[in-house]
Amino acid sequence: MPQLLEGKTVLVLGVANRWSIAYAIGQAVRREGARLLLTYQGERQQKTVEDLGAELGAEKVIACDVTKDEELAALVEGFKADGVTLNAVVHSIAFANREDLSRPFVETSRDGFQVAQDVSAYSLVAVARAVVPLMPEGGAILTLSYLGAVRVVPNYNVMGVAKAALEACVRYLASDLGASKIRVNAISAGPIKTASARGIKDFSKVLDGVAAHAPLRRNTDPAEVADTAVFLASDLGRGVTGNVIYVDAGFQVMGLLSS
Repeated sequence: MPQLLEGKTVLVLGVANRWSIAYAIGQAVRREGARLLLTYQGERQQKTVEDLGAELGAEKVIACDVTKDEELAALVEGFKADGVTLNAVVHSIAFANREDLSRPFVETSRDGFQVAQDVSAYSLVAVARAVVPLMPEGGAILTLSYLGAVRVVPNYNVMGVAKAALEACVRYLASDLGASKIRVNAISAGPIKTASARGIKDFSKVLDGVAAHAPLRRNTDPAEVADTAVFLASDLGRGVTGNVIYVDAGFQVMGLLSS
């Protein structure tokens, strides 16, 4: 059976640990024959991501803080110097201050709102602008969203608003970059036990609720999200852009939930 990403180069931003969705995507793209590149933010993450990169068989692990334009520029210049071109870029980056997740949304601080928007939404725009010169033959840009972008999820708060902005960015970027044969999509994954999810109050109740009420009566497996990322990054997804694809055991279709 042919490997879906054979001969392609995929950059994954946001691998934090082996339980992260980005790690699962890294596994899947390597399984499908892609050349894998990873980034890390700051010296504190360097050793961890380098070790994870070794596990995944990543060819390069490079420093890049997506909130700093100069680091994005350095990343691109380094790739250019090495003759690297990209076929797909996975943006799996989000952040909000813990205090802004633990209190009512109406009490969100101005600084906290700006931080969540910058890291979780604007960074996709910055990354897309930076990598376009590295995608001369077109390709795919993917990001990760969540149902809290379109519905109120208790305790998701400012992150839900940031994800709503992220999904709007996907649509506008898809329109801008389509002429360059670059597709831009989001995967809205069901709740998964990641390190970032632990910052959401009563997250275990969200997991229990989804498992009880989703059509498939279970939670989402990171590997399912990763396989969808492979589809979007491969030629199989060549006609898909500007979309938010739900991989959540069907939970998003539910209206009133039975007790």
